[in-house]
Amino acid sequence: MATAEQIKALLRSHADRDDQRFYSTALQVAAQEARQGHHKLAGDIKTMVEKSQKPASLGLATPKPTPLLQQPKGDLKGLLELTHSPIRNNELVLTGEVQERLDQVLLEQRQKDKLAQFGLFPRRKLLFTGSPGSGKTMSASVLATELKLPLYTIVLDSLITRFMGETAAKLRLVFDQIKQTRAVYLFDEFDAIGTQRGAQNDVGEIRRVLNSFLLFVEQDDSESIIVAATNHPELLDKALYRRFDDIIRFEKPGKQQVRKLVENRLALFDASSLAWDEITAATEGLSAAELTRASEDAAKDAVLHQESRVTTSLIIKAIERRHAGKK
Repeated sequence: MATAEQIKALLRSHADRDDQRFYSTALQVAAQEARQGHHKLAGDIKTMVEKSQKPASLGLATPKPTPLLQQPKGDLKGLLELTHSPIRNNELVLTGEVQERLDQVLLEQRQKDKLAQFGLFPRRKLLFTGSPGSGKTMSASVLATELKLPLYTIVLDSLITRFMGETAAKLRLVFDQIKQTRAVYLFDEFDAIGTQRGAQNDVGEIRRVLNSFLLFVEQDDSESIIVAATNHPELLDKALYRRFDDIIRFEKPGKQQVRKLVENRLALFDASSLAWDEITAATEGLSAAELTRASEDAAKDAVLHQESRVTTSLIIKAIERRHAGKK
């Protein structure tokens, strides 16, 4: 049976006319039924979803595609990239504290008019820190998806190398765009420009870029959300930290997150006999992204060699391959 939360999610997505979320929730229901041994019901639901996603095959008119925002042109071409990767909040697996912090950002953004009545402003300048694959970039996508905003990624390599000597002017163009078009703007690998001033490898041009960023981000009073993400927070200039409304540290998955990540990727398989203590112990040191890929590898092996049955040994073997690849 579908859980109460799944039923509410189905109703909300129907009311919002969010077909993708509706189908995603329906597939979650199918996966749950499959885990409970109701394979025929799970197969029927999956078949119905697949047919519904192909209206042309039923002789129905194909709905007109939603107009997409265009990639930046002119002076911004090459500096900003519009990212089309919608990720919903329930698709993300994070530690409890990080999830709470993101939920708080979403709540404040959705209630920004209410806050404004009391002279308060929502969090919108965020610094994400943590190891690679811990969910920083996906979290920026979640913010954009949940708030129905476009997601733009600032191409720092292009900003620094192609426009050497003009980087401050190009950075001003980016912040002009931030002010004119409400969106989520992601400065990924932010340490490329946020390195401490006075460091041994300090480059004059990078120092000027950092000074410009500090000025622009402090002066910015737009309604856009600015996200800076870095794998190396220890390299950042200390002056940066007070420019952000919130600093969120992303951790590698714990036991609960490991199980949820694996179950999400193996939702269409029977995972009832898996030895979770063995799997959790084997994943120590892996990021969420690495664990997700290992789960996908195990699923492929199951389909190709084990008649669609995933075993503990298959998952641990895939995890060990990921560990070996890091050495």
